[in-house]
Amino acid sequence: MKKLLWGLLAMMPVSAMANPACPVCTIAIGAALPVTRRMGVSDAVVGVWAGALLVIVGYWILKFMDGRGWRFSGRNALVLALSVASIGFAYLGPVTYKACTYMGIIQLDPLLMGTLVGAALFILTEKIYDIMKAKNGGHAHFPFEKVVLPIVVLAGASLIINIC
Repeated sequence: MKKLLWGLLAMMPVSAMANPACPVCTIAIGAALPVTRRMGVSDAVVGVWAGALLVIVGYWILKFMDGRGWRFSGRNALVLALSVASIGFAYLGPVTYKACTYMGIIQLDPLLMGTLVGAALFILTEKIYDIMKAKNGGHAHFPFEKVVLPIVVLAGASLIINIC
C-alpha cells in the first residue's frame, strides 16, 4: 500500500524550471553528428538546427536573467553570442574542423557555417514574427504561428544548404 501511495505521489504534476546547459546541448549535437553522417545528413543541415537550438537556449537564459533582475548594457547580444559560440564544445569530441569554401571567400566548417546561418535565421524570424504580430493588433495570424514560422524558415534553409 505504501508503494502505491508513493507511486501516485510521484506522478502528481509539479512545476519545474528549465535549467538549460549550453555545453550539454552542444555535446549532444556533437555526439549525434556521426549518426546523422551515417544517415547521409549534411553537417551544415545539422548546424542549421543546432544554431536555432542554441539561440533558444540563449533566450531561456535571458528569461532567467530577467526573472532575477540581472540587466546590464549589451546583455542580450552577449548572452546570445556566447550561447551560439558554445557550438565550439562540439569540436572537443570526435568532431574535427574541416574548412570548406563558401561563396568563394568564406572558409568555415559546414557545422559552424550551418550553426551561424541557423542562429541568424532564427533571430530574424523571431523579429519578423514580432513585427507581423504588432501589425495584427498584438495577435498571431493563426494558432502556433510563432512555432510554424521558424520551422518553415529553418526547413527551407536546410533544403537550400543541402542542395548547395
